Amino acid sequence: MIRRLVPMLAVLTMALSAFPAWADEYQDTINVFRKAIESSHFFSTSDGYAVFPTIGKGGIGVGGAYGKGRVYEHGKYIGNTSMSQVTIGFQLGGQAYSQIVFFEDRSALQKFTSGNFEFGAEASAVAITAAAGAKANTAGSSAGASAGKNDAKVVGAYNNGMATFTVAKGGLMYEATIGGQKFNYTAR
Repeated sequence: MIRRLVPMLAVLTMALSAFPAWADEYQDTINVFRKAIESSHFFSTSDGYAVFPTIGKGGIGVGGAYGKGRVYEHGKYIGNTSMSQVTIGFQLGGQAYSQIVFFEDRSALQKFTSGNFEFGAEASAVAITAAAGAKANTAGSSAGASAGKNDAKVVGAYNNGMATFTVAKGGLMYEATIGGQKFNYTAR
């Protein structure tokens, strides 16, 4: 009996000790965007934001991306969100990145948290820790570039009440694709 309990307790102890690290990934990601020159002022001017610590993306001809995030209203955690994406076109490789979507006003936040929300077409290029991207879609547009996790420099503006920023975490992906991002929201 004790032989069975010891391994189970060891696994439980490791899982519980790692839990604070999981909880910090959201705050760590928020801090990266707060340090970025062009995105830092959005925290004081927006009604809220959705933050995705890691979105994984990959493809060979047909691709996809997925990530889980949290939604904040005036800095208060109000719910969970997930992002999924399907792309078609020339693409090869995989990448990981962080993403944040700022909501300019209450109307934009409500539109996002109404359940299902979609962004349109996207084009980007990412190489290891440097990224350059441009997005044009029905809900807004943005462009960004980053040299690394802690010294991200991004540019963007509100368009239809939303502004999107990304920071490359790693990977290598070549693409010329058409696709969109779909977001789901669940209140806390």
